[in-house]
Amino acid sequence: MKKIFIASLFLCTCGFAFGQGNVVAERTKARNFMQLGDLDNAVLVLTKAQETYKDDPELLKDLSLAYYYKGDYNKALETIKTVIASPDCDAIAYQIAGSIYKAQENFKEAEKIYKEALKDFPKSGPLYNDYGELLDIMKNPKGAIDMWQKGMQAAPSYGGNYYNAAVYYYKQQDDKIWAIIYGEIYANMESLNPRANSIKKMVLDAYKQKLFISSDLAAVAAKEKNEFAKAVLNTFAKQSGISAQGITPESLAMIRTRFILDWFASYGDKFPFRLFEFHQQLMKDGLFESYNQWMFGPVNNQAAFEKWVNEHKEEYDRFTNYHTSRIFKMPNGQVYSVK
Repeated sequence: MKKIFIASLFLCTCGFAFGQGNVVAERTKARNFMQLGDLDNAVLVLTKAQETYKDDPELLKDLSLAYYYKGDYNKALETIKTVIASPDCDAIAYQIAGSIYKAQENFKEAEKIYKEALKDFPKSGPLYNDYGELLDIMKNPKGAIDMWQKGMQAAPSYGGNYYNAAVYYYKQQDDKIWAIIYGEIYANMESLNPRANSIKKMVLDAYKQKLFISSDLAAVAAKEKNEFAKAVLNTFAKQSGISAQGITPESLAMIRTRFILDWFASYGDKFPFRLFEFHQQLMKDGLFESYNQWMFGPVNNQAAFEKWVNEHKEEYDRFTNYHTSRIFKMPNGQVYSVK
């Protein structure tokens, strides 16, 4: 998880320095060394480049990351502090600093840096995400979910907070519905991320083991205090009978189709929600069955999924073309799990 996260930070720094002459070439050379695992040469190239391009913030961020990869946390921290103290400091510099403190297990300083960062960059989804992960490490799950929800509110199109929120809710005894909703949002936002398949499996398991395992969903809904969650549970309760035949991609397609029809008849105006609107559009375009196969088929039974695709090739190709040609984004104001 840490390697994937730091790699994403590293990639984010790549697009800021164009137009600065040969410094870009030097950073590219160093990045290539880092990708090959040759960290000594990466540090060498960046250090030499620094002699020419004094205090270049992107160069320093790369150098800090190279030291981080080497495990030389003191030099990594010394380097990134130069950026943080400068007028060119950005959210990524704070992320790097927070990651270094976490690697040192200096959680007090990490928390301090995230608080400082969010004062300067209150709309940064990645900063809320990282601060939430720190609080989770510090055994403060309620603080963690609070950060992830704030991150969804501040930057609704950043996927990491949905991922962590989905995992958090999946582990809870109650709040069954949020793992399903946030997990599916993340799977659409970051469908090419290696974590997408694990989150799809989690959503499928949440349907099987947490949602429809209840013998009386309507009774569960009656106890729910969150109005959006109550509406979702009540709408799913109408389809509980179908779940008796087992939860499969095919039965979920039926359940979810009827859910969307009922939802927009009863709650669509009261609770606008991009994910459900997306489902509705897929239904209108005749692509919802293929979408459900994409979402659940491979993680349920790969062989059965491949057989289905072969038997519905034209339909699935239409869905694939549609799905790869658009970007799924959540709008502001639709984080209904905040109580």
